[in-house]
Order: sequence, then C-alpha cells, then structure tokens
Amino acid sequence: MGRIDLNCDLGEARRGTPRWAVSLAPGAGADPADAALLDVVTSANVACGYHAGNRPTMNATAVAAAERGVALGAHPSYRDGANFGRIEHELSREEVARLVRFQLVELDMAARRHGTRVRYVKPHGALYNRIVHDSEQAAGVVDAVLGYAELAGDEPLPLLGLPGSVVLEHAAAAGVRAVPEAFADRGYRADGTLVPRTEPGAVLTDPDEVAERVVAIASGREIDAAGGARVAIAAASVCVHGDTPGALDLARRVRRGLEGAGVEVAPFVARSGSE
Repeated sequence: MGRIDLNCDLGEARRGTPRWAVSLAPGAGADPADAALLDVVTSANVACGYHAGNRPTMNATAVAAAERGVALGAHPSYRDGANFGRIEHELSREEVARLVRFQLVELDMAARRHGTRVRYVKPHGALYNRIVHDSEQAAGVVDAVLGYAELAGDEPLPLLGLPGSVVLEHAAAAGVRAVPEAFADRGYRADGTLVPRTEPGAVLTDPDEVAERVVAIASGREIDAAGGARVAIAAASVCVHGDTPGALDLARRVRRGLEGAGVEVAPFVARSGSE
C-alpha cells in the first residue's frame, strides 16, 4: 500500500531544567524518553544546541539512533533557547546560512566521532514555518546545506519541509533532494499550512485520532482541517513531536496503525548505522 518514514524531534534538553542537568552528567547516555521513541520511529531530528540540546545530548542521541538503525537528521533553529526556537528572527540570507551551517557541523561532528553521520536536515519551529513563505531565509537554509556538502566533500543532504513550501522549491532548483513532510500531532489550515500554536486545535493528542489521520495521509486521503475544510497532504515522512503530551503512545499508535493498514514504515534515507 506504500511506504512512509516516521520522524521525531529529539535531544531537546533545555537549559535550566532537570533534563538539562542530567544530560551533562558523565556517561548519562540518551534521555530515557528519547531512547523509547527511538525504538519506534525511523528518523530522528536532533536539536543542535540553538533552541535546545548540547554536545552531550548530540553525542548520546547519535549513538542511540545508530544502535537502532534510525536515520539521524539535523534539527537547526534560530538562536533562541529562551523561546525554544518558536519566535521568528529577522535575519538575512547570509545570517541564516551561517547559523544553520554551524549547527549542522556541530551535530555531524558528534555523529562522525561515533562512527555514524547526519543523513538529512529538518529546520525547527519558527525557522521551519518562516521558510514556508520567506524566500530569502529559505535560500539561506539551502545555502547552508550546499555549503556543508562542499565542506564535507559529499552530496547535499536531503531537506525536509512542508509540502508546497518555498524552501522545498529552492532546494529542488539547487539540486538538493526536497522531502515533503506531514505532522501527526498538529492541526492544519485549509491551505495545508499548520495551525499556529497560539490558536485552538494546533496540537492533537488523542492517539486514535492521530493514528487515523496519519493512515489517511499515507493512503492519499484528505484529512480534516480548520474551519470544517478538508485537505490532502502529500508526504514522504510524518512527524510526531517529542514534546507533545503522550508522544510515546502517539508514536506507537501511529506506527501500529500504519503497519496494520499495510503501509511500510521505513526511513526515507539510508539508515544511520556505522560507516
């Protein structure tokens, strides 16, 4: 019946929280909640330090992903730890390129130290939503992907984004693989964009509803959108946010629903194992 990737945002320890303090302890390893999600998902979008995460979380999450054959993705954001990367910043194309490239280098260095590597890029939060429509910042993200490919002497990493977004158009035009993504636990508007988190219906937490929606997306059927509309979301990957309440149960129910419907759940890129 088809194939789809299941991704999750992980490694998102925040400064000043107990999780942050634990992550800095010697030999702490991956956060237990993240490890449990890595047993379910097929791709992991790992925070690179600007909205959350730190070098120990990058190291530990990269190792845990590789052990499970989960594809490792960079999850760069605006430099905005205070707001978890959810506030837009007015930056030039060059400034966006620098901040994204720096975060990509940080995570890929951590991964390569442990015999694995970053396989794709998925921007986080406000940056993700900004580059749906902002051509200059979208071009900056693509520039970062191309710049890192040149630095690493490798092919450009695939870029995950909202279907129909400007950033995916820029990526495809530049020879970067553009991968459309859907969200299991987020509400949609009639135009296929996400309901802002400040509005009712932005975050979905009912496991049955979420699983049913994801099976519909994977099957090419329309789903409910805000205002009573219906919308079709074409996607090669679907995201369950690691910080959504009940994320582990949601991810398990989504995977079980997909597999029960005959949909293969597998990474959209080669697995993140040892080289």
